[in-house]
Amino acid sequence: MASSSSSSSQPSFNFVYQPDGSESGWVEARTHCDHLASLSSDLTHIPTPNTPCNRCQHPSENWLCLCCKEVLCSRFVNKHMLEHFQQSKHCLALSYSDLSVWCFSCDAYLDAQVILSLRPAYETAYMLKFGQAPPVPADSRQ
Repeated sequence: MASSSSSSSQPSFNFVYQPDGSESGWVEARTHCDHLASLSSDLTHIPTPNTPCNRCQHPSENWLCLCCKEVLCSRFVNKHMLEHFQQSKHCLALSYSDLSVWCFSCDAYLDAQVILSLRPAYETAYMLKFGQAPPVPADSRQ
């Protein structure tokens, strides 16, 4: 789990929701990131979660670059998303495995349900993966 000790923003605990509404686990997530200006201007049109890595064609453990929308495999496969960050400095990525968002520059997870500019990517990826809108977290219902 990423540490947020170097962050001035308070971490939140972001649950990963399943289509049946159950929570599959949590990650410590930041509610602010200084790198959001690098996001793609259109995060409602993204590749589907079953898209293989653009470099090695690995079918799973893939991430979506939220800056250029390239799909690349995780550091647990062939490290293509990490290499992409190192070469391009595109630091924001969404995991198609659990729909978490990671900032390579902050070295931290980001709360895509709290950070408004990340919501379109999270909600679109959720719809593409599960065929329905994501549930609204209980603490944000009015």
